[in-house]
Amino acid sequence: MASFQTESSSVVQGSKLLITISAMMASLMAVLDISIVNVALNDIRASFGAQMDQVAWISTGYMMANVVVIPMTGYFQNRFGLKNYFLFSITLFIIASVLCALSWNLLSLVIFRILQGAGGGAIIPTASTILISRYPREEQGMAQAFIGLGAITGPLLGPTIGGYLIDYSSWHLIFLINLPIGILALIMSASSIKIENFIPSKETLDRYGFALLAVGLASLQFILEEGNRDDWFASNAIIFFSVLSLACLVTLIFQQLESKKPMINFRVFTEWNYLFCTLINFLLGTVLFGVSFLFSLYCANVMQYSPLNIGLLFLKGTFIQIIVMPLIGKVVKFIDNRYLIVFGIILVTFSLWLNSNLNQASSEFDLITILFIRSIGLACLFIPLSVIAISRIPTKELGNAVGLFNLTRELGGSIGIAWMSSLLVNHIKEFDFLLKAKVNIGNEVAENQLKMMEAILVGKVSDAKQAALQLLQVRVNLQSTIEAFNSGFFILAFLFSTSLFFIMLIKKQKKINLEEKKSA
Repeated sequence: MASFQTESSSVVQGSKLLITISAMMASLMAVLDISIVNVALNDIRASFGAQMDQVAWISTGYMMANVVVIPMTGYFQNRFGLKNYFLFSITLFIIASVLCALSWNLLSLVIFRILQGAGGGAIIPTASTILISRYPREEQGMAQAFIGLGAITGPLLGPTIGGYLIDYSSWHLIFLINLPIGILALIMSASSIKIENFIPSKETLDRYGFALLAVGLASLQFILEEGNRDDWFASNAIIFFSVLSLACLVTLIFQQLESKKPMINFRVFTEWNYLFCTLINFLLGTVLFGVSFLFSLYCANVMQYSPLNIGLLFLKGTFIQIIVMPLIGKVVKFIDNRYLIVFGIILVTFSLWLNSNLNQASSEFDLITILFIRSIGLACLFIPLSVIAISRIPTKELGNAVGLFNLTRELGGSIGIAWMSSLLVNHIKEFDFLLKAKVNIGNEVAENQLKMMEAILVGKVSDAKQAALQLLQVRVNLQSTIEAFNSGFFILAFLFSTSLFFIMLIKKQKKINLEEKKSA
């Protein structure tokens, strides 16, 4: 049974089972590390005696390297071969993980995280290309399901494992946990993946294009990570990097479009289905990362959950994805994938609407139900969206297309986190001001609340009236925080509902003659 071809004339062969397991393990390792590190930032800050804005560079440095490497994966795959580049990326990630665990100060940790990001950024798109290349076209749904399983299991397990390691051990172990997974994935990949007829591309690296890419995307990531802390365009640094990023990226696009042999082929966006699937993927990244950011903070600040309990909550609510994704992978070849995408968008939007109606009386069951609904929706989105996106892409452009597809979701995620972070801060201030304007001495509801609390506190504290006022202030602050979170959830729900428009523009998939596609 024929499979996709990549690298112009090479074919991926070998045990489908072993290749699938090794690709999933490598993807799991790369994604697991991101979610684990986020849980440990506070402990790392205390260990090095650093400020929170300084510690944020542990994540910022990783993501900057990540977004620079992702769009380059197509070039490196064709230059060095899928297998060689995959093994190199895993090795780099493992070495960088050990160095992170051995780091002696914050600067060394940030530098090693940048190295780790360079390896991690290549792992998922390269693993995706390997699986897509190994599976025959009629089994692409299952290939995408396995890719998705590897990518989603990390966020499921990360907070739980991270919370456990932080509670019972040291933050150093969050990096060392990558060793057994990485070494096993490396051994299995080296022994199982076989590349036939590979002819390395002789194209030299476009140094000018790479410089534009690196500076442009790194500057953009810096803006998104640091903008809220620096009050956005009130900061000269943010203004400078915004201009620099825009100039570099616009120049890069024109330079690559004019090149006869581009390093990054932006012409894949002329393929109608790929373009609109990528736009939906961008919105999906914005919403997925944005809601994860808000939901974690909501659980910590409103529900008062510990990091370990937050991890367990996510595990309970999203474990269903592991069951649903393989089922979706089987179903995609029998029905119009656009219907699955519409169903997924509706479920995710509905879950976000439920999020926007949370209050102080909400229970753990309510939170798990929301996560459960959203998880099913995401499973219905990931696989058909990816299948439609690559279905018409020439095989020689597969690595390039997969890299850009992953990049859009990553950039969407960075924008989602930055946007929700800024919105949350501003909306808490706004709702706090509005509520305090309503709750004042002389307001009948406020007076009744104060009298009730004062009556309860009489005899328990020295100044019951003052204590009642302080308690009312706490309630007002809590309510303004809840309102701010809910407004963020509602905005994300509205934003994602707009992706239904793009579904109408996606053409129905046609059965593709495999031999014709090979010769494309």
